[in-house]
Amino acid sequence: MNVLVTGSSGWLGRTLVPLLRRAGHSAVGLDPAPGPATDVVGSVVDRGLVREVIRGREIDAIVHAGALHKPQVATHSATDFVAVNVQGTLNLLEEAVAAGTVDRFVFTSTTSLMISRRIRAGKVGGARAAAWLDESMTPLEPRNIYGVTKRSAEDMCRLVHALHGLPVLLLRTSRFFPEEDDMAHAIAQSAENTKANEFLFRRLTVDDAAEAHLVALAAAPRVGFDTYIVSAPTPFSPADGAELIDNAPAVVARYFPDYPALYARRGWTMFDSIDRVYDASKIARDIGFTCRTGFAQVLDALRA
Repeated sequence: MNVLVTGSSGWLGRTLVPLLRRAGHSAVGLDPAPGPATDVVGSVVDRGLVREVIRGREIDAIVHAGALHKPQVATHSATDFVAVNVQGTLNLLEEAVAAGTVDRFVFTSTTSLMISRRIRAGKVGGARAAAWLDESMTPLEPRNIYGVTKRSAEDMCRLVHALHGLPVLLLRTSRFFPEEDDMAHAIAQSAENTKANEFLFRRLTVDDAAEAHLVALAAAPRVGFDTYIVSAPTPFSPADGAELIDNAPAVVARYFPDYPALYARRGWTMFDSIDRVYDASKIARDIGFTCRTGFAQVLDALRA
């Protein structure tokens, strides 16, 4: 395939482009910032450029990973987010349809659009159990402009598929970025500790995120349209929800009895409370993708 990858200078894009090429595909990277995986410097907001790249580079598949992200809420206006995340997505979709050569589209969405203010409040907000989040969740009530625009972009994808039949898969990825987040219950002394804990319920590696996109590209024509959560497999079940809110370390110890000793050697701690769990079982059932790295592999690395 000749694949256009937007956001090719970003954390995911610069991992995905080389993966596509190793898999035998031709990849064209598009990003406003230069980078080793970027062939065309420019924005998806520029519809003329989008048209030129799709037609001039004979693109037959698109991975739309480019976006303004949550950290940029502090530096960019709501108008900027709408222009890039909504209008930019529509530009790609409509130009893909108009070109007549593109036969699949994978959109990098986010689990962030599933988190309302109520879910974010967790135990502090009076939650009795951790929220169990899968693709059937409704209503979606994103709490910031990032989530709102990513949800709107998903709706654009859904509409273009319905009107024109373009196969589109939406991948709601959990956290794979290297930066620390503004979590209220982050482990202040160790970002590494925080990220290790998150593999239980809301994190994946960037390598797994890239692999998920490769698998989704292959599956899109067969599936047609669907939405998938992409996250490391959780050991938890919905029955654990109440105790995850009240005493998360006890739940983790039931599944991984040696984790307290392994953590103690590093001076690490577990979150006292876990407020949500992403269930990524649907993508495994439907298109056969499961993340290679989860909390069990984190513990294996600590043992080694």
